[in-house]
Amino acid sequence: MILIPAIDLKGGKCVRLVQGDMKQDTIYSDDPLAMAARWVDEGAKRLHVVDLDGAFGGAPANRQVIHDIASAFPEVAIQVGGGIRDEDTIQSYLDAGVSYVIIGTKAVTAPHFVSDVCIEFPNHIIVGLDVRDGKVAIDGWSKLSKHNALDLALQFENDGVQAIIYTDIGRDGMMMGLNIDSTAALARALKIPVIASGGVTNLEDIRGLAEVEDDGVAGAITGKAIYEGTLDFAEAQKLADELTG
Repeated sequence: MILIPAIDLKGGKCVRLVQGDMKQDTIYSDDPLAMAARWVDEGAKRLHVVDLDGAFGGAPANRQVIHDIASAFPEVAIQVGGGIRDEDTIQSYLDAGVSYVIIGTKAVTAPHFVSDVCIEFPNHIIVGLDVRDGKVAIDGWSKLSKHNALDLALQFENDGVQAIIYTDIGRDGMMMGLNIDSTAALARALKIPVIASGGVTNLEDIRGLAEVEDDGVAGAITGKAIYEGTLDFAEAQKLADELTG
């Protein structure tokens, strides 16, 4: 069970949003590279980096910061999302040392794009499904599509993606705990790993995640909790290692 610290970028700074609202942001650091170093020092094996400006604007806006993070920590797997809508962007991130690129909005609006990039960049594609009431949201969560999360996940699994990141929008940034039941239900329906996101708050969430690891929940992204201090990252990863081996 791997825990993945989130580094959300807005205007070159490390921030957190509440339920994806760009107007409700808290700045945690003016130096995202230093923040990345903190989590790596505390034992992070992977980092989740999101270009929020890119997610809302449709094109990468914090590319240089992301390149700097990937260059500084070549031993750490970096997964990047936000505004990734074409092959050139994927190639540039992989060339910079990023391990995985996360396709979000375009996976929903142009599903053939996922199958195409899985062929062009095998073993490097993750799809992020941001879900509210069973439906997938797009454009930085600002719009709700008509697509069912499970149907899309099965399609993307068939396309060859490496994993699905399942985010419960209603819980993200709210410090309410994970929606473990929905995450585990999705994982049981798939053969590829599911990474939980949205609502990790404390060690109880880690214990709950450990109980569903065998269902296919491979890990969880944690953001606000580690920035606000309700979850000690190093302690949480240690507990996850103890519970899941």
